[in-house]
Amino acid sequence: MGRLDGKVAIITGGARGQGAEEGRLFASEGATVVLADVLDDLGQETAAKIQGARYLHLDVRSESEWQATVDAVVARHGRIDVLVNNAAIDLAKRFEQTTLEEFERIVSINQTGVFLGMRTVARAMMAANRGGSIVNISSVAGLEGVKGRAAYGSTKWAVRGMTKTAALEWGDRGIRVNSIHPGIIETPMTANLRAFTDADVRAKTERNIPLGRVGQPIDIANMALFLASDESAYCTGQEFTVDGGIHH
Repeated sequence: MGRLDGKVAIITGGARGQGAEEGRLFASEGATVVLADVLDDLGQETAAKIQGARYLHLDVRSESEWQATVDAVVARHGRIDVLVNNAAIDLAKRFEQTTLEEFERIVSINQTGVFLGMRTVARAMMAANRGGSIVNISSVAGLEGVKGRAAYGSTKWAVRGMTKTAALEWGDRGIRVNSIHPGIIETPMTANLRAFTDADVRAKTERNIPLGRVGQPIDIANMALFLASDESAYCTGQEFTVDGGIHH
């Protein structure tokens, strides 16, 4: 039996990278998977390759689109058991050079998008009275300061904080809320980092990682699977670091 047999899961940022990998893994473990993204062509293509998956357009910044997505999933499947808030963008820029427009765009996707997703899905979970699991993808930049990541890091700290508050408030409704904090993971979002464009930089980066390699999307997907499943039934309000051992 699969660890997610019978569960219905929404995964944002599901068209590619970590979200797509989570979708593939969840489906292989028996879940009905809904991939949500703004990359419609790629999202449709990804969903078509995953048995039992479908794709829905979702701009996570939009309250109305979140409600429409949740309503559509509940109408079709009767409930939502799992939400993975995976959608995010990065910005590598010094603090004093970051514009207000850049800062607000990062916040709207990485922070407001997670807030709206948590709130909208939690309401549906409460209405169904079945409990559920919300998994928020934060970052090691949500655990410590990282140079060049003032905007990005601030949103990932916020995700960590929202996770803990929601876990306290929703625990009595059977809703577990946890955060995952990836280190350097090889995905389309990080493709332009020098660790992935310069062989020497990559080698140096990997020498500094205790496990000796950069992370892959499956590393995050495996942790998300654990937190989505009943195997983590006594875990809530916690942060799970997946970074090869860099953060202590």
